[in-house]
Amino acid sequence: MILPEKQLLSALLITYNEESNIKEALLNLSFADEIIVVDSFSTDQTVAIASSFKNVKVFQHTFDNFALQRNYALSLASNQWILFIDADERITPKLQQEIKAIINEADSCPAYFMYRNFIFENKKLRFSGWQTDKIIRLFKKENAIYNIEKIVHEKLIVNGKTGKLKHKLIHHSYSNYEDYKQKMIFYGKLKAQEELLKKTNPNFFHFYIRPLYQFLNQYLLRFGFLDGKKGIIICYLNAMSVAIRFQELKKIRMTS
Repeated sequence: MILPEKQLLSALLITYNEESNIKEALLNLSFADEIIVVDSFSTDQTVAIASSFKNVKVFQHTFDNFALQRNYALSLASNQWILFIDADERITPKLQQEIKAIINEADSCPAYFMYRNFIFENKKLRFSGWQTDKIIRLFKKENAIYNIEKIVHEKLIVNGKTGKLKHKLIHHSYSNYEDYKQKMIFYGKLKAQEELLKKTNPNFFHFYIRPLYQFLNQYLLRFGFLDGKKGIIICYLNAMSVAIRFQELKKIRMTS
């Protein structure tokens, strides 16, 4: 059953130094009724590029962590339906049509997972733990909020049933080795803050076993070896992020 009134969609992005992605991301979201960019004081041309779009509202807000930044962006949205996209993600035409249809159904769920295709240097990564990658990107504002205790790889708390969309989101996460390495280092340091909140006291297990398990799980159990050299790189960098998490946690605990 189709709703009598067209449902309006707010597309949200949080950014920091995304000048290489922001123009294409905003063009990709032109089907949305409202586009909001919350930038954490980029030092490149991100804000200038975003501000050049007449249909885009740009706000600057100090970054504390991903959950708080996303909740702030959520508070700015005017419409009930939210599409929260990262600057390196793209909506395919088929996914766009599916989104438009689903938000106008009377029996739609409060939130929807989207499966993602992980793009490694312009080619799809088929294994290495990414084959079942999914994330909630479409939801009703009144039914969801980001968990402030999950400050990286943030979790959306949904009041109600969660569905799954059929068409996949394109995730251009890996453009080159150094950029992805810096992203994993950044995530590792933020995850250390989560571990601090959980009162984790790092030891041999955290410093050595956890990173090794991360690598072997993705490379062997999640078939990363079938991705060849790309699989080794991704699995190594993700394991490195785990190691950095607990090294950073040790530093924090020693200085606090």
